[in-house]
Amino acid sequence: MALNVLVVSKGHAYDHNAFHALFDANPGLVTTFVEQPAAQVLLRPENVATYDAIVFYDMWGIPTGPADTAQPPADYVNSLRALLEEGKGLVLLNHALVQWPLWPMWRDLSGTTFRLTEGEVDGRMVPGSGYRGGAGEPNRNVTHRLSPATPGHPVTVGLEGGFEITDEVYLRTPLPASPDIIPLLVSDYSFIRANFNPPPLASRAEQAAWTHEDGDNVIVWARRAGNSPVVACEAGDGPAAYANPHFRRLLDNALRWVASETGRDWARGR
Repeated sequence: MALNVLVVSKGHAYDHNAFHALFDANPGLVTTFVEQPAAQVLLRPENVATYDAIVFYDMWGIPTGPADTAQPPADYVNSLRALLEEGKGLVLLNHALVQWPLWPMWRDLSGTTFRLTEGEVDGRMVPGSGYRGGAGEPNRNVTHRLSPATPGHPVTVGLEGGFEITDEVYLRTPLPASPDIIPLLVSDYSFIRANFNPPPLASRAEQAAWTHEDGDNVIVWARRAGNSPVVACEAGDGPAAYANPHFRRLLDNALRWVASETGRDWARGR
């Protein structure tokens, strides 16, 4: 059965043709692409009802200066709350995890501990997170191996032996142990300060003095957010990842799980 999928983008550079091919090559998906800020209209409850799942690949709501509170419009907040109340399945890819950094609801939705600058995560102050590779330095992308962390989960079906991927990676505070978060894929890369660039939005002085504890190696996880099953995936930055057949299988699995009754029942705690 084909899934009707909405994909939201804008706010971060990416190869449009290669990214669209990731979806167009999958005959099991009927995909609609929409960019921010027009996406905020399409995501209203009356407009989004026909979609089985939503993929966020946008990086919106980034502060433009110290005085910018970078808060979403009330209408968009209400739309996201309605999605979570309904239990709509969501998949967040790569830079979508780090958007709206000053909006607590988005961080809670994704479950990520990534921060663009120093700030609070789970009640403690942590430094800004690091990165390596990505659109700005693709020659420093990392080739690493991803392996299932929770054997038998529907998102990792067909990926039991693990797979290699060349992609951007993040150094962030370890995810909290929580029944609302299920680690799905872990990396064999070394998540230590020496392997990463300092946070891009930090001042020069902050970048020069930047330190960071060792990060965890969870790259993909499932998250309960309201009544919605969410798959958060740090992988998926560029063409090498988009074309990877294992990444394509991962994305298809994730979409089918978040759109399923099994996924929704898990999110509702059933």
